[in-house]
Amino acid sequence: MKIIISNVKNQPIYEQIYEQIKNLIITEELKAGEMIPSIRGLAKDLRISVITTKRAYDELEKDGFINSVAGKGCFVAEKNLELIKEENLKKVEQYLEKAVKLSRTCGLTKDDLIDMIKIIGKDE
Repeated sequence: MKIIISNVKNQPIYEQIYEQIKNLIITEELKAGEMIPSIRGLAKDLRISVITTKRAYDELEKDGFINSVAGKGCFVAEKNLELIKEENLKKVEQYLEKAVKLSRTCGLTKDDLIDMIKIIGKDE
């Protein structure tokens, strides 16, 4: 599992870890039941505080992405299809918001955008 921490981002380190592990789970690069690095192990690899890594893992567990098993470690949780669907819906909404803002700068109407989506959808 490869996690990249950026010091230039205005995002806390624990959130960077959370987002990257979450994305690995959603994209199925990490499979259900697969063990992830220990909190201490990941902290050592990333050269960050154990507390920071623990916070990321706590958030992942709270949101249902991982399960902690006392004495055994942390594992990717079974897929919660509703959770994954909701995550993907949020992403679609974010992309659509960007598209709407950009379309306004081009002078496109709502109907123009709808037509574009219909055309793009026909290709699939």
